[in-house]
This record gives sequence, structure tokens and C-alpha cells, in this order.
Amino acid sequence: MQDLKTSPAWHPVSAALDRRAWLKLLGGCGLATASGLSGTTTRNPLWRTAVGLNGFESASRKYGKTFPLWEILEFASREGFDGVELVQGWPMGNYPRSDEAARVAALRRQYAGFGLQIFSIQLGADGAFDPDSAVRRRWLEDFRDRARLARQLGCQCVGLWPGGGLRGQTLDEALDRLAASFREAGRVAAEHGLIAAFEIEPPFVFNTAEHLLRIHRQADHPSLKVIYDPSHFDLMNGSTGRPHELLQRVGVTNIGYLHLTDTDGTLRDGGTSKHLPCGDGHANLPESLRLLREGGFRGWIMVDAWEIPDPYDACLKARRMLEAAAA
Repeated sequence: MQDLKTSPAWHPVSAALDRRAWLKLLGGCGLATASGLSGTTTRNPLWRTAVGLNGFESASRKYGKTFPLWEILEFASREGFDGVELVQGWPMGNYPRSDEAARVAALRRQYAGFGLQIFSIQLGADGAFDPDSAVRRRWLEDFRDRARLARQLGCQCVGLWPGGGLRGQTLDEALDRLAASFREAGRVAAEHGLIAAFEIEPPFVFNTAEHLLRIHRQADHPSLKVIYDPSHFDLMNGSTGRPHELLQRVGVTNIGYLHLTDTDGTLRDGGTSKHLPCGDGHANLPESLRLLREGGFRGWIMVDAWEIPDPYDACLKARRMLEAAAA
């Protein structure tokens, strides 16, 4: 889940530090260990795994907690994760433009110093279905720049969240406009060797299984896929604890990447689907992972700890579930 109001983790000081500088800094503070940055946990043999900065951003904002970026990245490296998905504007500063070569290089180096790949960046897509065609064109041009940036950062995916209101149009008109914009986004993504994947949620105007299927079907581009988030799929499937049923309707081959989380089938504080650590909710996640494995999915699985009070705990529980599913 992306917070569309707050928004990679570029810091004017820390972004300039490479691996050696981080080790020196952490060692000088008594915080580095021999295994800390090299990793002590075996990588998942089946899937590429990642932590999402959105979980740490949302826990910081909602619960008043502090998560230093170096601590998150050291944790991810030590615990055997392969990469990170960035979120706009956190912990400090928005994404650089693709022509800001020094900032782009510093951002990529910051994560590479911990042996981590930036596999995706989260992007808003409210402009993609604006009733004004000029606004939609501007959104697409901005997406082109973000796709160039993603490629420069070493990403394989970009995530899209079409939040925002109808702005005077009908729901059918908005769905048609969004699908048309997403078709173009798929073409742009393909030009840069990327997968563009989208997610819809309960607070959005697009919030049903039928909306999800229609957007993907009408967009009709092989590089435009769906993000599988079991919490949202569960609510769209009647809060039954069987999000895999909607996964089957979408089709494993149409999944771009995962936001892995459990849920109890309710909303958190009236917001979006309640995210819970894997095993703490009612979703049959092992069945989802079985279907993904047998369906040939071998892509990225990001642990989505959105508004979970302890995102580190959520990451560890997800990692253990993924290890069991890959065994």
C-alpha cells in the first residue's frame, strides 16, 4: 500500500555514502557486526524477496516510531532479503528526475552498498484517469521519466496506485480512461525492460474484483500486470480468508509482483485493508504461495507491512513463511 498523500529514500548526506563508508560509520558507532552487512540468512531459492519502505513509513507516521534508513537496510541484508521497494518522499526527499545523474547514482549506490537491489518504485496514478486529456498526457510524460529513472536504478518493476476521486466523470468513463492510460504505461514499461503493475484498494473509486479484472483486460498489454496483495484481494473476495480464489480469476501469469501480507478481512481504522504479519490473520496464504509456485511465478515478493506497528516482525514472519513455501 502506498500513501498517496505522503510520499525514495534519498538523503543528501547518507545517499553519498558507499558501502565502505557505511561500514566505517557503523563500526565507529559500535553498531556494525561482522555479519551485519554481508547477510547471515540464506536467500530464498524460489523467489526474489524484498522489504517495502512503505511499511516503515506508515508505522513511523501512524505510531510515532523512528526507523533509521541504515538500520532498515542492514536488517534486510542480514536477514537474506534481495531488495527494497521505494516509496515517494520517505525518509526524506522525492525521487530524483532521470536526468539528475549524480542523485540517481547516489541513490542506487546507497542500496547497493548493503547488497540490495531497488526492485521497484511506487508511483501514484490519479492523473491516469483524469477527465482532462491534458492532465492524462502530463501523467504519461511523468511516467516516462519515472520509467527511465527506474531502469537507471536497476528496477525490474514499477508500482501504480490509481487513487483519487472521479472529478465529475462517471465510473465507467474513469475505468475506460484508466485502462487506456495503463495500456500506454505498459508500452513505456516494455521499452525500458520493466513490468508496470497496479493495485486497487477499498478506499479507491476502483475497489472491486470486477474493476480489477476490467482494468487489466481493457489495458491489454503484456507489460501491464497486477500486484497481488492478499489483504485487498480478500476484501474484494468477500473477506472469506480465501484471497487465492481471486488470484485464480486474475491468473498467476498476470501477476507482476506481490505485496505479501496477512489480513483479518476488515479495514484498519476505516482506511484500507488491514495488513497483518503473515500467520496472524485469517488468509490462507500457504494456498496462495502454492498456486504461485505451481503456476510458475518466480518474480519479486515484497513484504507489505503497511501500518503494522512492528514492520521488522512482519518481515521476519513473511520470510519464514516464504522459506517454508519454497522448500
